[in-house]
Formats: sequence, structure tokens, C-alpha cells
Amino acid sequence: MADVEYLQSIIRLHPDFPKKGIDFLDIFPILRDPVAFETLITHLVHHITSQTVPKSLRKKVDVVVGLDARGFLIGPIIALRLGASFVPVRKRGKLPGDCVSATYEKEYGADSFEMQSDAILPGQSVVIVDDLIATGGSAKAAGELVKKLGGVTIEYLFIIEIMFLKGYQSLDAPAYSVIQHLD
Repeated sequence: MADVEYLQSIIRLHPDFPKKGIDFLDIFPILRDPVAFETLITHLVHHITSQTVPKSLRKKVDVVVGLDARGFLIGPIIALRLGASFVPVRKRGKLPGDCVSATYEKEYGADSFEMQSDAILPGQSVVIVDDLIATGGSAKAAGELVKKLGGVTIEYLFIIEIMFLKGYQSLDAPAYSVIQHLD
């Protein structure tokens, strides 16, 4: 696919960031280039409408959930294009009102995500989006929040997947990533 190769050519690799031994894949060059950003959004929306929705029970996406913080950059645009609502998942203590929470493990300890308790109605079809899947811990926590509110996650979407970590194996629904990074 030409669009995937194009997007992959724009992403920058920063070795030893944020610490030694980590290779940081930077999506911000895509966001700075309007043609690349449109290519990314169009690719994801096309995938959802041609692959995800036809396989779903309700044949539509009701809610797009975006993970703090890079999921906030693409999630609202995808939701708008699909005619769906956008729901943010944030770190604990960042959302007002009554919230549900889920804890997940990171490489250096546990962290928690929250979602407002009235954000998703029982039975709604949900797509969860983020920039990258590594171990899958944060995406899994977002899926747990959707489930707590009675929503049904029909797919997880990522710009980049770190293949060797196999994070998708911990998720409760299919996962799709535009770019599969092998190292």
C-alpha cells in the first residue's frame, strides 16, 4: 500500500529516547504535514468503514475512545468523520465528575486511566484509538473501562505497532495498526 509506505517514510526514529535502549517512534512529523495527516486519517476511516463496521453486530461505530494523550490527536477527527461521539480516557484525577477507573502495568510501575461514567451507554459499539501499541497495557485498560460502562469494543486502532512485544494478544477485540515496526 502506497499510503502506508508514505506514512512510514515520514515517521522519525529517535534512539535512546526517553531513556537508553528505547527507540522512540515520533508521529509528530505526520501531524505537521497536512497531506500526511489527511492520508493517515483517511486510511484509518477507510479501514473502519470497509473492514470493521461490516463485521460488527450493529454495523456502525457509536463511540471513538482516545487514549491520553496522542489518541486525542486523531480520535476526535475519526469520530467526526464517522458521525460518532468522542470519549477521552485520561490519567487518574484529570476528568471532572463521576468516573470509572482501570489500572495497568507500565515498565516502571502501575498507572490508572479514567473515563467519565456517563460517557458510553450499554450496548454502544466502540473503537479505541491510540498512536502506538507496545505491551498493550494502556489499551487493555481502556477496553476495561468500555466494558465497565457496558460498551462493546469492536476494534483497537493504532498508528504504529511494535510487533515483537505482541501487545495485541492482551486485548479483548481485534487490533489494527497502520505501521508494523519490527525492531
